[in-house]
Amino acid sequence: MAGENDNESIGQAMQLMVSAGDAKDLAHQALTAARNGDLDLAKEKLTAAREKLTAAHNVQTTMLTAEAQGKTVQLTLLLVHAQDHLMTAITYVDLAEELVALYDRLDQK
Repeated sequence: MAGENDNESIGQAMQLMVSAGDAKDLAHQALTAARNGDLDLAKEKLTAAREKLTAAHNVQTTMLTAEAQGKTVQLTLLLVHAQDHLMTAITYVDLAEELVALYDRLDQK
């Protein structure tokens, strides 16, 4: 039977996945906007993506702080999956920022 800490960990893992997924989706929207020539919208979407990554990072920091303070955090496949989503989203947003900057540079010429 799951304890209170287990339920909290599940909730945090779900928050990580949702925020990371939202960030990745927003970055994808930014790329689409840039490809279509709407660089202002692309930059807005990237800002929103970074905000989602910040929300995910805050959840992650809460979890790491709790563990550092001695709270047991059960490592589950769900938590590993959530971390994978977060790391993939971070990479995707970073790359999207570079590509939007490239579109912007090409648009300047």
